[in-house]
Amino acid sequence: MKTTYLAAPTIKTWAEEDRPREKLMLKGKAALSDAELLGILINSGIQQYTAVDLAKLILSSVNHDLNQLAKLSIKELSKFKGIGEARAITIVSALELGRRRKETEPQARVSITSSYSAYQAFRPHLMDLLHEEFWVLLLNRANHVIRPVQISTGGVAGTVADPKLIFKHALEHLASGIILAHNHPSGNLQPSQADKDLTRKLKEAGKLLDIPVLDHLIISDQKYLSFMDEGLL
Repeated sequence: MKTTYLAAPTIKTWAEEDRPREKLMLKGKAALSDAELLGILINSGIQQYTAVDLAKLILSSVNHDLNQLAKLSIKELSKFKGIGEARAITIVSALELGRRRKETEPQARVSITSSYSAYQAFRPHLMDLLHEEFWVLLLNRANHVIRPVQISTGGVAGTVADPKLIFKHALEHLASGIILAHNHPSGNLQPSQADKDLTRKLKEAGKLLDIPVLDHLIISDQKYLSFMDEGLL
């Protein structure tokens, strides 16, 4: 007896209001799940899997954490069946646009009133990185942000921050104070001895130039440590 295998239904067989593209048109983007939005980027499925099925598999692999999804490389995404290089590039590009949108949100007259507000100012620049970077917030006398400045980028284990370069930027922009920050891709927020030594050196230099170092943050994707809050400054 010959056995007949039925193919899984495709998105085209779904009710129109349940298809991701049509659903977005009818109900708006907020009505779509993460899997449906990702499915639109994937565009089409394979054999027994719809594009949304493929999206669910990918999201499941990162515990449905979009921050973790943003860290997947083109090569890693291409390992999923049905996700070739072109689809992987589409996904990575879309997630990068989202990150850049967050980074370029209006920052007019942002006032730094606590370590948390400093963290919020730094986070768009330091989230989703697999390597270390060192940044500085330049502040005016009212603790309004003049601008954030990237000082250096390094490897997984560390990056070098040149005090001369830091205060060169501060002097050029007539900053009245600075806040330091660097990320730990490992998620470990404990400062190393090198972190403490650098902070002390910069604090002393800031006193001489009348540009005080107000804080130093160590940042992971979701948390931070403040030298000031911890009594380390």
